[in-house]
Order: sequence, then structure tokens, then C-alpha cells
Amino acid sequence: MTKRFLLLPASFFLALIFFSFTGAPDHYDYDTDLLTPQFHQGRPQALRDLLPDSSVAVFFASPVRTRSNDVEYDYHQDPNLFYLTGLCEPNAMLIVFKEKQQVDTMFTNELLFVQDRDPKEEAWTGKRLGADGAKQLLGIDKVLSSKDFSPSMIKWKKFHTVFFFPLTGEMNDHPDDPCDLSLLLAKFSNSTKRNSNDDTERLSEYMAMLREVKQPEELELMRKAILISGDGHTELMKALEPDMTEYQAQAILEFRFKMEGAEFPAYPSICGSGENSCILHYTSNRRPFQDGDLIVVDAGAEYHGYCADITRTLPVNGKFSAEQKQIYDIVYDAQQAGIQACRIGNEFRAPHNAAVEVIKKRLLALGIIQNEEDYIRYFFHGTSHYLGLDVHDAGLNGRLALGNVITVEPGIYIPAGSPCDPKWWNIGVRIEDDVLITSGDPEVLSGNIPKTTTDIEAMMAQKSYLNESGGPR
Repeated sequence: MTKRFLLLPASFFLALIFFSFTGAPDHYDYDTDLLTPQFHQGRPQALRDLLPDSSVAVFFASPVRTRSNDVEYDYHQDPNLFYLTGLCEPNAMLIVFKEKQQVDTMFTNELLFVQDRDPKEEAWTGKRLGADGAKQLLGIDKVLSSKDFSPSMIKWKKFHTVFFFPLTGEMNDHPDDPCDLSLLLAKFSNSTKRNSNDDTERLSEYMAMLREVKQPEELELMRKAILISGDGHTELMKALEPDMTEYQAQAILEFRFKMEGAEFPAYPSICGSGENSCILHYTSNRRPFQDGDLIVVDAGAEYHGYCADITRTLPVNGKFSAEQKQIYDIVYDAQQAGIQACRIGNEFRAPHNAAVEVIKKRLLALGIIQNEEDYIRYFFHGTSHYLGLDVHDAGLNGRLALGNVITVEPGIYIPAGSPCDPKWWNIGVRIEDDVLITSGDPEVLSGNIPKTTTDIEAMMAQKSYLNESGGPR
């Protein structure tokens, strides 16, 4: 007897609505496992240790952006500003001085500007910290209102280098708001526009050096994000049915993410079935399944700013065909080789190179390619990227180091019309795990999620509480 997809309770859909349309949560009031002020206080000092003498670094909050008409996108803080302060609000600027400076009556090595409290606005969009709240909850000593920043407050020309990230793209402009980011940017630009000491390049390198090495507090949040994501993937394995759709698969994943405390999906969930399994970043998720399809499920949760990134490839009817299993096992073995290459001192591309060696030899043995160099027709993306505050996190792509967290995600994608036996067509497989570089063997942080064909089939034979019944397939 097949499992049928059950009409779900109203709480399921309310959770999805809440997931989709709420803005940044009130972390400071309700969450007890945030990064501590002590963590964030240590990060500007780590940056100062990298900055050259007589320099200053400037960071701006991410803009609020409009999705359509008067509907805004969910707000997401600039990862660098969050990393350095813990602030989750817009309309802010952080200034980090290499050496302590006299700024008005203050003597400080960092200065944070934040938007004011505004009871009228807070009734619509939630509480703001204001300067006093930022001092108390973030532990930052020198905090001022964004409206109080003036072009003459800081003598930029006296610094040997002024580092900053230029903001690009359209942003909301509220000319009547004295704390508006557009106004803050304009005043900063006016005060530095004649400088010959601006540097918009090296700051990325400095921040990548810091962020690519995860601190223990960061790893704790990443483990939570990965655990939540794994529960979503496992629930989907149990609930998946050939009479479902891609968007229903997405709903199950993201329902579990939200039910377990994730604020957002870390990125648009990829649920590509059939021919869509061969599209790397397919996110439309509208296709009905057909019995015998594979579905590439690339989805991860974001928890307190930190991302998971996990991919599993599943047979929608619970059983891999012979051809699907052959391709899957190649990708699995390639991933195992890539994971084994995740060791201190190896080049960043070592996992990719190890995976490629497996894939090209095995595709050649199956007659899918005629020459080893033709593997790139079916595996044409990199195997790894850093993971953290961004899904594709900051990093230098140098040698792997203790505390790096990277993905290992080889894949094979054989779309219809490929120059090989049609029995391989529309088989797309990707397997992705999140791997911590340790002083010894790599730690697969997402290793508890079923991954072999045998383990996946066994999990898919189990019953989900999201199905009406769970008899044998």
C-alpha cells in the first residue's frame, strides 16, 4: 500500500506563512543561544590586528529593499557588520580605527551609529535597540544615533588608508527619516569624496581571513543549523511520494526548518525532479513528480545568521533504478574521496581534484564519455565553498586550515539529448555535506543524514507523521 500525502493541519500552513513573510526576529528578547557580546567584541580587535597602521575601516548595514510596491524583502544584515557587532537592524554604520582616536569628546577605537527608537514605527515593524539598547545588549561602548553622524566628525584625510565596502544597487530611500541609510551614505561619501587614500579592495581580504576560520561559538550555531536541516531532509525522505510535487517537497523541508527554530531557509530551496535534476540552481519547484524520477534536494536552514548547505538525491518512489544507482554510487565515491582530501595544508581545490579523478574514470568505464577530459560535460561546477554567515562564505581559497568549514558536493548531470545511451538521460545526482577541517580526520557535520542508496531506501520505507499511513511500498 502506498503512502498518500495527507491534508495537513492549519498549523502547517500558518508556519509556512510566518516563515515567508515575517522580517528579522527580535533575537534579543526571545532567543537564549545567540552569539555573546564578548564574541562580537573580540572580532573588531581581530580586525585591528590585521589593519595597517593609521587606517580605519567602515562598514554599513545592508539596505532595506523592496520586493514589490510596499512589500519589502525579509531583512538580512550585512554579514560583516553582524560578525563585528551582533546588530540585526538596518540604517547603521560601524567605524573601526586601528588606533584610538579623538572623536568629539570621545576617545575610542570603534564607533557604531544606529537608528533611533521610534514608537510610531515600532508599532508597525517591531522594537528597535536605539543607542542605549545597543550599548546594553551588544556591549558596545561608543554608540550614537545615525542622524548624528556628520561629514566633519572624523578627519578622514589624516588616515593613511580608509577601507570600506561600496554599497551598490537600488535601496529604499526615506528622505524624511534622519537615520536613513541613504542619508548616512551620502554624508560619508561627501566627507571622503576627495580622498586619495580610499581602499575598497583589501578589506574583503581581511574579513575573509577572519571569517574563514570559525570560532567555537560559531561552530555551535552551525551545528544547530545543520541538525535542523538534517531533520528536514530526513522527514522528506519518509514523506516523499510519486504523486506529490516539487513544491510539496519544499514545503515539508521548510516546515521542519521553521518548526525547529530556524529563522529562514539559508537559500532558495532546490527541489529538482526528472529533467530538473540536471539544472544546478533550479528553484521554481512547480513540476509534478513522475514515478521513477530522481529529485535533487539542495536545502539548508539558517539559524541565528549561520547557514547549512546540504544536498541529497532521492528516488521519488523509494527505490533507485539500476542506472540511477550506478550514477549515484559514482557521485558517492567521488564525495568520499573529496572528504578524505579535507585536511590541514591541502589546497582548497584538493577535494575537487579528488572527486574529479573518480568521476572521470568511472564515467569512462560506463561508456558515458569516450575520453577522460569529457567528464566536464556532466560535472561542470566546483566541489567546495566555504560555509558560515553566507552560504558561499568569505574565504581566501588558499590552503585548508583548522576551523574552516567547507562543503563537499560533487555531482553528475546527464540531460536528455546528451551524447550517451538514452538510458542515462535525465539522471541528475548531487550529494553535499558540510565538513569541518580538524587537526585530524575531517568531521562531516551533516554525516548523520542517510546518504548511501541502501540507507536512503531504508529511511524512505519509514512512516512520516505527514502521511496518512505508512504501509510497505
